[in-house]
Amino acid sequence: MKFQVGDKVLVLHSEEEGIIVDFINKQMAMIEVRGVKFPVYLDQIDFPYYKQFTQKKKPQPPAKKYIDDVHKEKPGREKKEENGIWLNFLPVMDIDEFGDEYVEKLKVYLVNNSSTVYKFDYKLTFFGEADFDLKNVVQPFENFYIHDVAFGDMSDSPAFEFDFSLEKPEKNKAGHFKAVVKLKPKQLFSRIEELKKKNEASFSYLLFEKYPDKSPEEIRLPLDKLAGKGFKIYNAKEARKHLEPARSVVDLHIEKLADDPSRMSNFEMLTLQLKTFEKFYDLAVAHTQPHLVIIHGVGTGRLRDEIHDALRHKKEVSYFINQYDPKYGYGATEIFFKY
Repeated sequence: MKFQVGDKVLVLHSEEEGIIVDFINKQMAMIEVRGVKFPVYLDQIDFPYYKQFTQKKKPQPPAKKYIDDVHKEKPGREKKEENGIWLNFLPVMDIDEFGDEYVEKLKVYLVNNSSTVYKFDYKLTFFGEADFDLKNVVQPFENFYIHDVAFGDMSDSPAFEFDFSLEKPEKNKAGHFKAVVKLKPKQLFSRIEELKKKNEASFSYLLFEKYPDKSPEEIRLPLDKLAGKGFKIYNAKEARKHLEPARSVVDLHIEKLADDPSRMSNFEMLTLQLKTFEKFYDLAVAHTQPHLVIIHGVGTGRLRDEIHDALRHKKEVSYFINQYDPKYGYGATEIFFKY
């Protein structure tokens, strides 16, 4: 092989010098430039010595000196661009017995392109079931390697879930921020084909650009100030008296929710149905209801899948079932809560 680990190399498109720290496969290497590690194709790097010995140095005229010569200030370091927190996927390629190239696995990185230190809880799930989890800290402008995921597993509805928090909490910033990336096989294949056409090494998804401020619900004003502004203050133990009654069965058929559904787009109908589901789910939990039946119908299964996906991430759910029922057939899901 032309290169070895530890070789000094030149990145051709940027003319930056770095060091090879690892080889990903026969076509790609991981290099480090000024403390930042990133993957490159081997045809995008070369040894720097040829440039150093062949580049003609321009003769420098003798510097003029003046009596009142003032020393110039040293230029400051180049400021790095801050554009948020990204989830990066690096496909690792291999060659099969027929000489065809295929993706063996994906290397997963958390990329912090900001000047802030973040703590994070990471979890990878397949069909809602946890497969891998990690707690750690990502430093400013760091490419944090998380783990490898077999490419064959990417057809099992993977969800890459993050719970971020500031290492040093700030008064007006949110205590936590959750971000999820869900990859579908068709979407993943198209991204990889796009990489090959552009001769790029990896692809990324933005998790967030700026860490959010506290929501209005997180900002607590003293009760006397709220009362003085005309707000009604209720005893928490009596809060349920002021809530809308819960339902044990909620029918999400669109004709039950809208006066004229023929004027609505599919997106508008789905949004209304999911909003109604969330409303009566929250009411069921507030009233400590033991179970709840959601009638979603059969149809294409889109509404059912959206509801099931949401239920997998709700902490109050003990379990839920979608089995044949004499009343609803397969068009209803029963939710059982835990308190």
